Formats: sequence, structure tokens, C-alpha cells
Amino acid sequence: MRWGVVIFPGSNCDQDCVHALRAVLAQDVAEIWHEDQRLDGVDVVVLPGGFAYGDYLRAGAIAATAPVMPAIRDFASTGRPVLGICNGFQILTEAHLLPGTLIRNNSLRFRCRPVWVRVESTATPFTAGIPEGTVLQMPIAHAEGGYLTAAG
Repeated sequence: MRWGVVIFPGSNCDQDCVHALRAVLAQDVAEIWHEDQRLDGVDVVVLPGGFAYGDYLRAGAIAATAPVMPAIRDFASTGRPVLGICNGFQILTEAHLLPGTLIRNNSLRFRCRPVWVRVESTATPFTAGIPEGTVLQMPIAHAEGGYLTAAG
């Protein structure tokens, strides 16, 4: 499997993703520059966290218009996996690849702490090897972590 990690100006977690995939998980990784317009030969796309374009507007708003985004949109439309981590998730909502929007945390403060999530389904490429009901500890770090959809 070949993973593509998209690199945006200002991001600070792209190389963490590349390292984790290559050195820890022994995966083949292509580094994809934000100006690339093709995703040749990748099976999974990762949009990493970390202040793409400096997050000078809403988080992810500028990155959502990057030249690479039409290729990501086409990639996702075929059902292939796209993983948005932190700012990458914000980019996916700003690009309308995911429903809803992200708003400031209720506390109006940046939050950096562990949270616990429970695997509710094994029917995804990312949870297929984890038994349902497993509780995972995961780190969060964001100021805009309130995810809202039209359904509530």
C-alpha cells in the first residue's frame, strides 16, 4: 500500500506523518506538494495537522483551495480512503468533502490533551483490525474542535 501525505506551506505535522508511516509502520510514502495536481500511484491520502497556510482565516480555508484539492476530491469520489488529521480534517470540511463545519471550542481556548474514543464499527479501512468496543486513547490539539453538521 502506498500512502500520500500532502504537504501545505505552514504545516508542522506533515513530517511526523511521513515518519510514522515510513519508520514506524514500514509503509511506502509519497510526499505530495500542495501545488501538485495529481496523486499518481497512491492508495490512501493523508492531510496532516498543523496550521496549513498559517490558518490566517478559518482553519483550513485557504488550504481547501490549493491546486491539489481537485485531485483529492476525485480520489475520494472513487471511495478510496482520505484521512484528515486535525487541520487536515478542517481542510476536508472547508473543501466540502465532509459535511458540516468546525467552530471554536466551547471554552474558546486551545485544547491539548488525551481523549478516549470507542471503536463503534470495524467497517472502515482504519478500524478493520480493531475489535468493536475497544477504547483508544488519542491526543487532541485544537482551538476549533466543535464539529457541527446540519443533522446536529
